[in-house]
Amino acid sequence: MKDSLLHKIKELFLLKFKFALTSLVATGLDYILYIILVYQSLAPVLANTIAYTIAVILNFTLQKKFVFSMKRKERTIFMMAIGVSVVGLGLSNLIIWQLTQYPFFIDYPYITKLVATGLVFFWNFYMKRFVFERKFL
Repeated sequence: MKDSLLHKIKELFLLKFKFALTSLVATGLDYILYIILVYQSLAPVLANTIAYTIAVILNFTLQKKFVFSMKRKERTIFMMAIGVSVVGLGLSNLIIWQLTQYPFFIDYPYITKLVATGLVFFWNFYMKRFVFERKFL
């Protein structure tokens, strides 16, 4: 029983690590695009929507290949992952919108995006794991 629990904890840690690495690549693209768009005078929420959407496609591809085993049909997984990502985008936009009500976050959009990304990470991990593998833990 103890070995089984330890194995499950190690497995979950490894999955989170792989998820974090693939997410880091997609988030890097998301972050760079967001900053470029904001500095090109796009509104922060619009810039976030565009950057996040492009990063979602990259992230799905990386996670399918390197992180999760597929326990459903690929089309079903893709549609469900898009649904999770749409909610994640909504959460991210809400966080960015709320933070940009304060001058500090307007002056430092890279910090605003970093806070939103950090908070939405956990939503994305657990929901994407469910989408791909039909389990949360």
